[in-house]
Amino acid sequence: MNDRTNIYTAGGPLFKAWYDLSLQVEKSGLEKNLLELVKIRASQINGCANCLNMHTADARKAGETEQRIHLLAAWEEAPCYTPRERAALDWTDHLTQVASKRAPEHVYAALAAQFSAEEQVQLTLAINIINGWNRLAVGFHLYDPSLGWPA
Repeated sequence: MNDRTNIYTAGGPLFKAWYDLSLQVEKSGLEKNLLELVKIRASQINGCANCLNMHTADARKAGETEQRIHLLAAWEEAPCYTPRERAALDWTDHLTQVASKRAPEHVYAALAAQFSAEEQVQLTLAINIINGWNRLAVGFHLYDPSLGWPA
């Protein structure tokens, strides 16, 4: 599948800095399950097969249920998400589709009711990071063969 540039070898110091930042965001203090739900949701919107494959596996390892993973595509109607998760998912939807959805006051108000100012920034950085990874993976046809994809 991948006959495009290998970003890991061609990216140099700039890619290393990007990769290191993505690891730091993981250690921000936000709940692991919440971060995985956000990554899955952004990857659904962006149509990133590699990231969906990776983050659904990571979510399962973190104890997330199949039901909650499968219902992310319809999270607004699914009753299994907490108010905090709903605020994060709505923020994810709006920032991932920022050109058309913007970041309206009611979405921010729900976010601010569930997340401290510091957590809001951490979550927004996590959303930016996964959107960046989605674009790298889709653009360069990245995949992780260790997750069971054929080479």
